[in-house]
Amino acid sequence: MKILSVGECMAELSPDEQPGKFNLGFAGDTFNTAWYIANNHFDVNSAYLSKVGDDQLSEEMLQFMSDNRVDIKYVKKVTGSTTGLYLISLVNGERTFSYWRNNSAAKLLAQSPDDLENAMKEQDIIYFSGITLAILDTNSRENLFSSLKLARHAGTKIAFDPNIRPKLWTDRNEMCEVIMAGANLSDIILPSFEDEAVWFSDTDPNSTLDRYRNVGAETIVVKNAGEPISFFSEQEMGIHNIKAIEKIVDSTAAGDSFNSEILVGLLRKIPINDAINNGVNLAKKVIVGKGALVPSNV
Repeated sequence: MKILSVGECMAELSPDEQPGKFNLGFAGDTFNTAWYIANNHFDVNSAYLSKVGDDQLSEEMLQFMSDNRVDIKYVKKVTGSTTGLYLISLVNGERTFSYWRNNSAAKLLAQSPDDLENAMKEQDIIYFSGITLAILDTNSRENLFSSLKLARHAGTKIAFDPNIRPKLWTDRNEMCEVIMAGANLSDIILPSFEDEAVWFSDTDPNSTLDRYRNVGAETIVVKNAGEPISFFSEQEMGIHNIKAIEKIVDSTAAGDSFNSEILVGLLRKIPINDAINNGVNLAKKVIVGKGALVPSNV
């Protein structure tokens, strides 16, 4: 079983117990999902497609990926470049981010159609996000879309988390158009309702489900920040109720970890409610730890 995640892994500075101090790690939305798959499901080959620099920080990132069972066969080096960096600020468990990514090699991940198509061959699921799309220029984005179309035509399932980050876009209309173009290529869509409500004016999770059903997705799971999760799968709609966590330490990667269990569950063809339950249980463990990557067995 093979899942290929596509996107940007960055150096992460997360708050330490001691105020004013930070811990260095490596994370990024699609990479977080790849990491959780690799660390919780040893029978699944979790590969990552990206680009990194040729500096020491990039070498440390690659070593970290390998040490954590993420297949780096499709992570290429760019001479003279480096990785992006972000810093997490926490207030009552909710996080905000400060980014430094202008020279990130990952922006070049989709320059070569041949590299993309080679990586996507024989994968069971290919997973990408709105952040993946946001960091690419127009030509690279079209290369990625074309390669995803070919892979989907060959039978690979395409999974997409819209993960809307307006600060990465210069134009709201372009952002929404590109997000929907990505959704139009996808079999599995994993949106967050709070984002969809703001940027697509969805009045409730069912509106989000309907909008993504209209572009042909066969499975849609709408995350809702601790509220009941709405889903559409195998032509049925439903709601999965969850129990809230009393104290959240750090919500970073809650959605990314949840996504990992949905993708693995669909790959294994388990009932969608079971996959959602697994995702909720993992996310609950993640949000009581610190940083994006919290060691945990499902």
